[in-house]
Amino acid sequence: MKQIALTGIKPTGQPHIGNYLGMIKPALELAEDYQALYFIADYHALTTVKNKKELEELTYQVAATWLALGLNLEEVIFYRQSDIPEVFELSWVLACFTSKGLLNRAHAYKTLVDENVAAGREEDKNINSGLYTYPILMAADILLFGTHIVPVGFDQKQHLEITRDVAMTFNKTYREVLVVPEAVIRKEVMTISGLDGRKMSKSYNNVIPLFAQSNQVRKQVMRIVTDSKRPEEPKDPDECNVFAIYRHFADADAVEAKRRLYLDGGLGYGDMKNELYELLESTFSKQREQYNALMENRNELDKVLEQGAEKARDIAVPILVKVRKAVGVTGSR
Repeated sequence: MKQIALTGIKPTGQPHIGNYLGMIKPALELAEDYQALYFIADYHALTTVKNKKELEELTYQVAATWLALGLNLEEVIFYRQSDIPEVFELSWVLACFTSKGLLNRAHAYKTLVDENVAAGREEDKNINSGLYTYPILMAADILLFGTHIVPVGFDQKQHLEITRDVAMTFNKTYREVLVVPEAVIRKEVMTISGLDGRKMSKSYNNVIPLFAQSNQVRKQVMRIVTDSKRPEEPKDPDECNVFAIYRHFADADAVEAKRRLYLDGGLGYGDMKNELYELLESTFSKQREQYNALMENRNELDKVLEQGAEKARDIAVPILVKVRKAVGVTGSR
């Protein structure tokens, strides 16, 4: 029997190539060797997305994106987090085994506290409890399915470490009920550079959307920040924001040829941007058509997610029963 790999994505913005390289592509590849579960973390998104219609639209965008990029429903289980009520029961149980000090050290919470302090505000100003307890809900997402492997970006590594700590604390208190998962981080795509050289992130407004119209993709590519060196001047490819994205999509020979041109001189940033745009178009144009067709059929997307939730609950319910028995909670299950 295959081990379980699980990953999710928050519907908090239009999916971009950073999501694809850092999460979706490696997750789809893991499905070749693992029983893969992929979920849309719509309840996680409530920490920041408070508009009902926006959350619904973003959820459909995520679903259509994964399907258009090749998710095989015969091999994987694909579902919406909110369709799995067991997640939220387990989240409470785990909260009772998670120290406040552990949550105090979570990066997302600490960053907002530091920003408040620097601005002279109260430490917890405008920080909701959902954001503070986010790592616990994430732990429930993972531990409910006996997950062995979790592909995560480098910025999520700490959350996986918290999940492991919580699972081990629970197991120490009772017995080996929960599987302690391992993180899988592909070092070559740990951080995907955005248009300005910082991590590609919706919060930085420096992303290249996966399935935007061609002219919008071109516009974003042309916005990539470069230095002022002329084409004939030698350049360091490892310091170039265009090359940082290009190398993930071009084949190895093309990447090496471009690297030599950078170092020897003879390469203009404008030409490089045009080539990157064409490369992205050739990579994603067919998937864009599939994505658009899926977004026109929301009922079909709902059906796919509901069917996935049924399969996911077949795994989740027995594990929650074991947890309930371990802690001494009686009930009808």
